[in-house]
Amino acid sequence: MKDIPFICSWSGGKDSAMAYYRAMKMGMKPKRLLTMFEENGGISKSHALPLEVVRAQAESLGVPLFIKEASWNSYESQFIDAMDQCSVQGITHGVFGDIDLEGHLEWVQKTCEKSGIVAVHPLWKEPRRRIIEELLDVGFEAWIVVVNTSMMPAEFVGRKFSKELIVELEELEIDACGENGEFHTVVVDGPIFSKRVPVKIGEAVVRGDYIFSPVSIEGKS
Repeated sequence: MKDIPFICSWSGGKDSAMAYYRAMKMGMKPKRLLTMFEENGGISKSHALPLEVVRAQAESLGVPLFIKEASWNSYESQFIDAMDQCSVQGITHGVFGDIDLEGHLEWVQKTCEKSGIVAVHPLWKEPRRRIIEELLDVGFEAWIVVVNTSMMPAEFVGRKFSKELIVELEELEIDACGENGEFHTVVVDGPIFSKRVPVKIGEAVVRGDYIFSPVSIEGKS
């Protein structure tokens, strides 16, 4: 894998950060980050991060940010278009943070194949607990910014990820990796960043079954 150029599917959360970190350890070369945004371009899909935060992450990583805006209906076509553009520019591989959800792995592989992109999954089939422990052990800083309240208590939104938090979640029989959609995170520091992303975690907002802690860059409205 040494020196192979890749685009990273970048949610801004812990799994994409760990996949990027593992790819770098394998000697791969990051060329782009791909983040999917809502149709209006206001926030990223699933993680609800504003452009200023994702852009600040990319700047600290030193990698160009590639954004595609999509509804869930147009998601696949926009994703394929992004992969097509990468292929034309000589990017041969895509790095993804999938852990053990077979359906999503198959979708990624089949969709990338349409553009001639080889999908790489550095976290695949590794125990979830081991991944999040390594996340903390190597120095990543992550915060829970979205909680699905139908799956876990709202009180966890806005919490900093820690080993104590992992214990709390597991005592409640909640997957501490959030792989089933229980929660989403934002990563603001760690070994892949040149400097910490200075974020502000805002007061939680309820939207249906979800509660969000709005994330912004400190010093900006």
